[in-house]
Amino acid sequence: MKRSTLTTFVSLALLLSGSALADDQTLREKAARAGLAPLPETVPDPAGNPVTPEKVQLGKKLFFEPRLSASGLISCNTCHNLGMGGDDNLPTSVGHGWQKGPRNAPTVYNAVFNRAQFWDGRAADLKEQAKGPIQAGVEMANRPDQVVATLKSLPEYVAWFSEVFPGEDDPVNFENVVKAIEAFEVKLVTPGAPFDRFMQGADTAMSAEQKDGLALFVDRGCTACHNGVNVGGQNYFPFGLIKRPGADILPPEDKGRFEVTHSASDEYVFRAAPLRNVALTAPYFHSGQVWDLKQAVSVMGTAQLGTELSDEEAGKIVAFLQSLTGVAPQILYPALPVETAATPRPQL
Repeated sequence: MKRSTLTTFVSLALLLSGSALADDQTLREKAARAGLAPLPETVPDPAGNPVTPEKVQLGKKLFFEPRLSASGLISCNTCHNLGMGGDDNLPTSVGHGWQKGPRNAPTVYNAVFNRAQFWDGRAADLKEQAKGPIQAGVEMANRPDQVVATLKSLPEYVAWFSEVFPGEDDPVNFENVVKAIEAFEVKLVTPGAPFDRFMQGADTAMSAEQKDGLALFVDRGCTACHNGVNVGGQNYFPFGLIKRPGADILPPEDKGRFEVTHSASDEYVFRAAPLRNVALTAPYFHSGQVWDLKQAVSVMGTAQLGTELSDEEAGKIVAFLQSLTGVAPQILYPALPVETAATPRPQL
């Protein structure tokens, strides 16, 4: 190759490389303006609940503790399985006495970044959320006093609660149970997703198809509902803003946030789903009736945006959503205390 030809080739390569870098920076800026951001480096302690390593370890044991349920069979991890994306991969969870819950179990990963908990936002924080399933008749079907009696019958728990909540006359109480669970759950974050690394300046962290999908996600208006570090989980919107899906996807009997506020304007309103790790958490929507992520994207296009996404466009948006899969913390299953003669018997 002649020297002049080589020089031209190198110059062209540098020009194209510089153009690609500029395009990546433009895309980052567009995503940031639309309200998208990488997961933060640290998570602040929940209000009124300082997090310590000891409290996290106690919360971990309680998260996996089936004896918090009346049957002694169902733990938090049953419906929010940390090995399965933080949910149970079922349309609706199976609870006490084989009853099925009314809505799809959301992932517990990154839930700390949600504005409120549950599809209808009825719990302000993770501590309040933890109280719900333990007492719900279709889930763990237990009572706070029974939970406390069970834990007090196990000497190890009495010692752990005394260590984690020093100075309290009676540290084994229901409020401290949910505080410990909350402390564990705030650590269930999944940083290091390709999208995060791209937003932090790593141009090659996302594929070309994923970048195209990110641009479409912003340009089509998906970020109107799915924004923030959790790519959703912040605000409430009617499901079927433009066109209500059929009953096979959206059962008509579930009126969403209306059941919390009793306001007519909240009928069929739900919290926008956070999309972190969404590729791992099928089936989709609060009804759990759609198993394919591309189909879910297409449904949202018509129902929420009033537009028909082409198969290629839906595929690129799915590629972007796959870039939101982060690195889950490694969780070793804890050894739980052995029951004593004083431990209440399961209520099957």
